[in-house]
Amino acid sequence: MKINQINFLKKLIKKSRKKSKYFYPLLNNTLSEKDLIEGIKIILSGQITMSKKTREFEKAFARKVGSKYALMVNSGSSANLLSTFAACNPKRKNRFNPGDEVLIPSVCWPTSLWPLVQAGLKPIFVDVEEGTLNVDSEKLIKKISNKTKVIMLVHVLGNSTDLKKIIDIAKKKKIIVIEDTCESLGSKYSNKYLGTFGDFGTYSFYYSHQITSGEGGMIVCNDRNDYDLLFTMRSHGWSRGAKDQKKIEKNYKILDPKFIFINSGFNLRPIDVTAAIGLSQFKKLDKFIKIRNYNYNKIIMALRNSKHWDNQFTFFKINKKIKPSFFGLPLLINKKFKGKRKAFLKIMEKNGVETRPIISGNFLNQPAVKLFNLGKTNSKFYKSEDVQNLGFFIGVHSEKIDRETVIKLKNILFKINTIK
Repeated sequence: MKINQINFLKKLIKKSRKKSKYFYPLLNNTLSEKDLIEGIKIILSGQITMSKKTREFEKAFARKVGSKYALMVNSGSSANLLSTFAACNPKRKNRFNPGDEVLIPSVCWPTSLWPLVQAGLKPIFVDVEEGTLNVDSEKLIKKISNKTKVIMLVHVLGNSTDLKKIIDIAKKKKIIVIEDTCESLGSKYSNKYLGTFGDFGTYSFYYSHQITSGEGGMIVCNDRNDYDLLFTMRSHGWSRGAKDQKKIEKNYKILDPKFIFINSGFNLRPIDVTAAIGLSQFKKLDKFIKIRNYNYNKIIMALRNSKHWDNQFTFFKINKKIKPSFFGLPLLINKKFKGKRKAFLKIMEKNGVETRPIISGNFLNQPAVKLFNLGKTNSKFYKSEDVQNLGFFIGVHSEKIDRETVIKLKNILFKINTIK
């Protein structure tokens, strides 16, 4: 594109920006003019479907996180779906079968759970830890049985449980591990990126995440056979572009070589427009992480150092092995305010602070769980109930927040003292 065309687009983008209705939204708009222009370039080229830019993003992503393979899809939810169905495919040696059990934290997102159910697995829910809000590793290990064939880990808001214990026992028992890392892109455990410990790691580039392409997701793995399954199943089970395409064409001469379907599949392909925007954002990931972590600590210190501080909130306890990439700032209201959470969140909203539940709270309380008769158990999920009844989170922005914003936000949070 010519300089005058780029300058025109920059002016148009700047003019089109919409200001948030919130004083402090969950996320500031991190899409720069350059990010959007990268997407516009693809649109103007006419080659908007999955092509070279998608492959470029995949290679850059795999290289950055230290995984052998990365495959882009149209959302983080699709990444979970595709990983799950690749894990039970007949072409996979170590695969699960319908009726097998999967361990999953009770604080999870719907599309962490539903692909497992759709693939015929029986979910066994596990409570979370009080501080990290991630699955309780000790409780999870105790629930492993001969029927356990899959563990779905959900890395919450940039944090993690004690991964080593889980991964070690999973390898020993040949249990498939899927790491839902949609909220934790860039976080490291023992100096290794989350999402690269299990069989499959999934990520999301939705608007509110560490980087965004609007929609979009990524799957990483280290096994070539797994990658080939993901690659084929992403696009209808098509052989086109497969590693052994020529051999397939030779074996099925009666078929049109351009239209040979060698496996089951979906249509979960991204488009090059989102790949271009995502790649542009991905180049700024380290910068975003640094700023988010700065903002996270600045808000907490402002609360703790205030004369009004009286342990009104419990903060995230970061696993000591984690170098975090914060998604948001989760807060649990002191139990002395129990029953006043809704009233407090209304005050926050009224004062221009956007909030949301920590993931979807205790998912066992969701009506969809009852609809499908899941989660019948005598166990009590006490920590997940606390997340549900006491928890919420506010945003951690990717641009440094100023002193005035921190003071105003702090004062609004301390309005919890005014609830009668």
